[in-house]
Amino acid sequence: MTTYKEFHRRSIDSRDEFWAEEARLIDWNKPAGQVCDFSQPPFVKWFKGGETNLCYNAVDRHAAVRPDDRALVYISTETDEEKVYSFAQLQREVERMAAIYQELGVGKGDRVLIYMPMIAEAAFAMLACARIGAIHSVVFGGFAAGSLATRIDDAKPVLMVSSDAGMRNGKPVPYKHLVDEACKIAEFPPQKVLIVDRGLDKGFAKVEGRDVDYAELRARHLDAKVPVTWLESSEPSYILYTSGTTGKPKGVQRDTGGYAVALASSMKHIFTGFAGETMFATSDIGWVVGHSYIIYGPLLAGMTTIMYEGTPLRPDAGIWWQIVEKYKVNVMFSAPTAVRVLKKQDPAFLKKYDLSSLKHLFLAGEPLDETTHKWIMDELGIPVIDNYWQTETGWPMLSAVRGIEETPIKYGSPSFPVYGYDLRIFREDGSECGPDEKGIVGVVPPLPPGCLSTVWGQDDRFVSTYFTLFKDPVIFSSSDWGIKDADGYHTILGRMDDVINVAGHRLGTREIEEAIQANAAIAEVAVVGVADALKGQMPMAFAVVKDASRVDTAEKRAELEKDVMKTVDTLLGAIARPGRVHFISGLPKTRSGKMLRRSIQALAEGRDPGDLTTIDDPGTLEQIRNALAG
Repeated sequence: MTTYKEFHRRSIDSRDEFWAEEARLIDWNKPAGQVCDFSQPPFVKWFKGGETNLCYNAVDRHAAVRPDDRALVYISTETDEEKVYSFAQLQREVERMAAIYQELGVGKGDRVLIYMPMIAEAAFAMLACARIGAIHSVVFGGFAAGSLATRIDDAKPVLMVSSDAGMRNGKPVPYKHLVDEACKIAEFPPQKVLIVDRGLDKGFAKVEGRDVDYAELRARHLDAKVPVTWLESSEPSYILYTSGTTGKPKGVQRDTGGYAVALASSMKHIFTGFAGETMFATSDIGWVVGHSYIIYGPLLAGMTTIMYEGTPLRPDAGIWWQIVEKYKVNVMFSAPTAVRVLKKQDPAFLKKYDLSSLKHLFLAGEPLDETTHKWIMDELGIPVIDNYWQTETGWPMLSAVRGIEETPIKYGSPSFPVYGYDLRIFREDGSECGPDEKGIVGVVPPLPPGCLSTVWGQDDRFVSTYFTLFKDPVIFSSSDWGIKDADGYHTILGRMDDVINVAGHRLGTREIEEAIQANAAIAEVAVVGVADALKGQMPMAFAVVKDASRVDTAEKRAELEKDVMKTVDTLLGAIARPGRVHFISGLPKTRSGKMLRRSIQALAEGRDPGDLTTIDDPGTLEQIRNALAG
C-alpha cells in the first residue's frame, strides 16, 4: 500500500498517467485524445476530445445494473414528507423533466436557471440539464429579487425553474413574487418559468404566456424517453455564482469530463463512499457542496444520496442522527456552524440513535476551530475530517485522504494538499513560506480536473481574479491566508480580500455596502467581517448618514438600523443582513482616500488596528471605538 505522500507526488510528477487511471472511474462515449492540454496557461482542458455525460454516469449506468437500488431519498421535516426514488425511478423522473425542457425549447448549451427549495424536483431539474447538454445555473433560494436579477442577466437563461415557495421553521417562504420581481428588473428575463406548485402559497399570481405548471407538463411526458447528449469533456456543465470583491458576482464555469472524474475520484479516495452505501450532505443545492456532494458525487459513485429540507433542530436536535440511523448513512458532510449549533443542545440527542453505520463526518465551509472539532469527534467516536475548498475548485483542496492512508487527525486542521493540487503557502512577494509562517494559499497551475475552467463569459476576469497576485511565478490564488506546520498539516486563517464567510456562505462586503447605500438615508458605508463564535464571521456595517438629525437619539438610531437591515433583506436577502449597523460621522481612510477596512475589522474584533501612520483623520477610529463600546 502506497503512502499518501507518494500518491500525491505521483499526481503532480506523472500527471497524465495518474489522471488517465482516475478517468476509468467514469464511463466515456469516446475516450480522450489528450489527458491534459495546458497549451494556453492558465486555461487548462482535461480529457480533451473525450465524450461523456454527467447524467448518464450519475443515473443511467447504475439504473441499467441496479435499477431497484435506492438512489435519492427526499426528506422534508418542514412538510413531513419522505420519498425514496430507486435508480430506475430517478431516471424516469429525469427523462420526464428533460422532455419538458425540450418542449419549452431548451437545447444543448442553453442556460436553465434553477431557483428552488430543497425538493426532489430540484435534483431532477439539475440532472435533466446535464442529460440534454443544457447548462444549469442554480441560485440559492434565500437570495432576494435583485441578486436573482443580476444572475439572470449574466447567464441569460431561456428557462427558469422555480416553485411557489420553500419552507423554513414551519413557515412558507414564498418564491414566486421574487421570481416575478426579478424578471421585471432583469434586462434578459427567461421566456418561460416552470413552476413546481407545492400548494404552500395559495393563489400565487401566474403570468400568462410565461408561467407553466410542472405537474401538468409532467403528466404529458410520463413515458418520455430522452437519450443523453454526449458532450466533449471541456464543454460547460454548469455556472455557479460566487461573491467577488466587486459588487458583480462571478459565474464559476465548470466543465463536464474533468468534473465527473474529480468527483468520482474524490468519492473513492477522500470520502470512501461506494456503490450501495448512503451519503447525507446537509448543504443546499444553491451552494457548491450541494452540487458536488448532494447531487453529482454520491450518484456518480452509485450511492444513495439524501436531500434534506429542514433545519438541524426541527422537530428536535436529534433529527439528523435519526436520519443516519434510519437510512444507515455511511458518509456524512456538514459545516462547522451546524456542529456549533448542535453543541448548544442536549448531548443526549447524539447518544439516542444507532450511528454504527457512520464511517466519517466531513466538515467544510468555514474554518473549523479545535474545540468544536474535538467535541464532535469525542461525541461521535468516529473520525471527523475537516476539509477546505472553494466554489472555484468544486472539490477539496486540503483534506485527509483516508482511502489511501489513515493519517492522524489534528484538531482544527484540514490536513494536507489533496492529490492533483500542487498547493503551497506563499509570501506576498511570491516566494514560498517556511513551516509555521503565515502566507497565501496558492496552487501552482495547471489546476486539477474539476476546478473552474473560466469565469462565465469573462476569460479576462478569470485571469485577473485568480492568476495575477504574483508576476512570477504565476499562481492560482485562493485569497485565503494559511499556515503549514513542520509535519505538513495546514490551517486556514481567513480571507485576505473583502469576501467574508458567514456560516459557509461567501458574501462580498462590496455587495452588502452597495445594498446599504441603496437606503436613501446613507451617504457612505464600510462593511467588514467580524469573528463570530457560531457562524465563523458576521458582517458589521459602519455607516455615515446624509442628515445627522436622523441618528441624534438612541431611538432614531435603532429605527434607522432596522430600516437599513430591511433594505439589505430586500436587495440581497436575509442571509446578507449585518449583525449590527453603527452610525458614525466619518470613516477611517488614508490620506489618498483608501478605506482602512483591516483597521476597522481589528477594532471590531478587539485587536490592535496596526500601522495608522497614513490615516487622514485619527478621530474616525475613535468614533468606531465609541460606537462599539456603546
